[in-house]
Amino acid sequence: MSLHISASQGEIAPIVLMPGDPLRAKYIADNMLDDVKQVSQTRNAFYFTGKYKGKAITIGASGMGCPSIGIYSYELYKDYNVDCIIRIGTCGSYLTGLKLYEVINVDVACSESTYARYAFDIGGHNIKHQGKAFDIINDTAKTLSVPIRSGPVHSSDVFYRADTALPEIVIECNCMAVEMEAFALFANAKYLNKTAATLLTVSDVLPTKEHISADQRERSLDKMINLALESCLKM
Repeated sequence: MSLHISASQGEIAPIVLMPGDPLRAKYIADNMLDDVKQVSQTRNAFYFTGKYKGKAITIGASGMGCPSIGIYSYELYKDYNVDCIIRIGTCGSYLTGLKLYEVINVDVACSESTYARYAFDIGGHNIKHQGKAFDIINDTAKTLSVPIRSGPVHSSDVFYRADTALPEIVIECNCMAVEMEAFALFANAKYLNKTAATLLTVSDVLPTKEHISADQRERSLDKMINLALESCLKM
């Protein structure tokens, strides 16, 4: 066990898919994995281990924000010897040309967060994906004829802002969308020499205020989820 995950040693697979929402983790486990076992429910952050086309995979929730995914992903890497974590989440598009339900494979996470600096003395505001998962996802998307975008995203520490103007880092880094977790995941993987990628489905188009519902965020992301699962077969 770790401090925040109650699975026993051997119950977490080397590859973990990590949505933010524990109910999304349960949806994936119930509908897309075989031989599933729930291995942790501490703080209702559900973790399930099962098989996808014969390959062992764990699905587990990260919660929201850099501090939360920072804790869970660190413990998975360090205490359970996980090799690769792929975050599968939603994002808000900064671009009108990036539509609802489009999928992004994050190249670089850009953030004002101090997480990486104070945790590991990693300087700067940009951290790339780590390891081979990013390229495997791109190759798998081509094989499956799944259109995806790749580029930098903004990992914000805040959801609500008094100032509605675009944050400076978004302009400086030419960020295409905003989410809240990739920066910390990439920082942990960089520090621990592990693999990390982030796949995002556009749930909001910020300039036009288009958005998908809370239920759709939980259950209508199958294109991204299937891409992540198929990519796991090549790792």
